[in-house]
Amino acid sequence: MKKRIAVKIGSNVLAAKEGGLDLSRIKQIVSQVSTLHKQGFEIIMVSSGAVAAGRSLITDDKLDAVSARQLFSAIGQAKLINHYHTFFEEEGLVCGQVLTTKESLSTRSHYLNQRNCMEVMLQHGVVPIVNENDTISVTELMFTDNDELSGMVATMMGAEKLIILSNIDGIYNGNPSDANSSVIREVYPGKRDLSNYIQTSKSSYGRR
Repeated sequence: MKKRIAVKIGSNVLAAKEGGLDLSRIKQIVSQVSTLHKQGFEIIMVSSGAVAAGRSLITDDKLDAVSARQLFSAIGQAKLINHYHTFFEEEGLVCGQVLTTKESLSTRSHYLNQRNCMEVMLQHGVVPIVNENDTISVTELMFTDNDELSGMVATMMGAEKLIILSNIDGIYNGNPSDANSSVIREVYPGKRDLSNYIQTSKSSYGRR
């Protein structure tokens, strides 16, 4: 049986400093995923970046936060998946888009449908690229972020590992920008309370 890995890619990993998407980085990620795929691994990608991509195409300061996210994600998701398609095609692989919502994953029939869809994709050598459908997800119906979504997808698909790609080195015991803070190298379930390290601030492109 093939080993299955879920890979979550954060917005700040994909976003260029000047705005929009960092295409060279996306291509590098696709190349690395393709290498694993060709080595016999089944890879499920959970990719942010749609809103960042859309924000670079349209500017409207009059939109409220929800409308802006819906607009940017609608046009940005098309741009993002098109780049993935192009780069995977260059590697001789096929990728497919799976958009979901927190509400869908909490409904048994929808949950099973999504799992079956990705199982069929993997059986046919297709790389699923999962993202939250921000065009219809609002407030209480949203995932906290794609870290939460990737955890649920990894569990649903029985992945052996969940790899989270971020511009932060890991879980810090303080603010990462503070020189006195350091990375917590190992985390064991139930053996350490990390709640004191949770901060309300968000990254430049992240949701929370």
